Amino acid sequence: MRFLSDIGPCPPRPAQSKHHLSRRRFLGGALAAGAAASVNAQWAGQTAESPATRSPSAEPGRKIKLGVVGTGGRGCWIAGLFRRHGGYQMWAVADYFQEVADTCGHGLGVDTSRRFSGLDGYRRLIESGVEAIALETPPYFFPEHARAAVDAGLHVYMAKPVAVDVWGCLEIEAAARKAATLERVFLVDYQIPTDPQNIEVVRRIHAGEIGKVISINSHYFAGLFPDPAKTKNVADRFRGLVWCNDVVLGGGYHVNACIHAVDAALWIAGQRPISAMGCSRVGRGDPHGDSHDVFQLVFEFENGLVLSHRGKHLNNLTDFDVVCQAQGHVGTAQIAYGGRVASKGPNDGYNGEVQNLYEAGAVRNIAKFYQCVIDRNFENETVRRSVDGALATILGREAGLRRGKVSMAELLAEKKRLEVDLSGLRV
Repeated sequence: MRFLSDIGPCPPRPAQSKHHLSRRRFLGGALAAGAAASVNAQWAGQTAESPATRSPSAEPGRKIKLGVVGTGGRGCWIAGLFRRHGGYQMWAVADYFQEVADTCGHGLGVDTSRRFSGLDGYRRLIESGVEAIALETPPYFFPEHARAAVDAGLHVYMAKPVAVDVWGCLEIEAAARKAATLERVFLVDYQIPTDPQNIEVVRRIHAGEIGKVISINSHYFAGLFPDPAKTKNVADRFRGLVWCNDVVLGGGYHVNACIHAVDAALWIAGQRPISAMGCSRVGRGDPHGDSHDVFQLVFEFENGLVLSHRGKHLNNLTDFDVVCQAQGHVGTAQIAYGGRVASKGPNDGYNGEVQNLYEAGAVRNIAKFYQCVIDRNFENETVRRSVDGALATILGREAGLRRGKVSMAELLAEKKRLEVDLSGLRV
């Protein structure tokens, strides 16, 4: 399990959209594809795979029995991408809500006997005969689900962030380490480092094109997720990305969303920060969850490198924009979630454009997961930086909340664990 430097060469996909899009369009275009009303129509027409998305090893017919846990908007949508790949048998689904599991399971062709619900639905899914599991629930549940899946000998594909607290990060790290010893694949789905344009820019940075990197600037600008009034039933926060507003369920906006930009910075830096300082606040008009949604943070690295990060999650007509810029001794570079990326040094330069990354990145990761299983590649290279990214954003979240400087050593020593009262919920 080594530190991720790239995800391997992937051919650029044809231009499909401009990167300047609102948060509504960003989420609407992605999640509508997996919404209940359209799953059947969407997948019924996908009788043939595109050569660009089919793995070469899928040709002989080897299919991996897959179970998907968390089949709401993105979970159901990404399950459709697994099915479209062609190398997976959609074997089982699980969601806290039975109707959600049934709707997605029906669209995937999953037998009714393997559509599970309740808090322990993931356990019944694990016991149903799957070889691999895709985790798409609120991240509070990831450590428990991932540990159980690895203990059962499954390959694990999971969304980010890997956890909402330090305890959970350490649990994921331990589970991934055990997965490697059991010869199982463990992959975390980040999209920015899969893009060939971003890969080329980072390659040039690491090759010294802009000189020694002195500082990094990143930002994540987007809108809000729904944040309705809380009820007596905590399960009401499990739906529709509402949990992004709750630190305990989703990590909060910095850990859940800004992590894309911070992850890009760690890719460039090649290390995790040793401290963070800054301020954060609640800016949304009628908050019910406890997450802050505006951030101004500075991270310090052991080699003196400084990362300045800005996060804005407000419905104020700002386009969705996620960018990471590196300032070197002799040049500059930029990678992004969409739009222009570039590297400019005194003797050379590069310009590219990232397009359709939300889908294209997931497609590439799904193909990589399949290939790693087939090729018995258990390096699990996405894990190290995914854990570091979660720890870094938790560090930033705490620095903003405490309005002061917090060290990584202090954070790790606290080993804080956030807990939700799940009593009374359906098992």
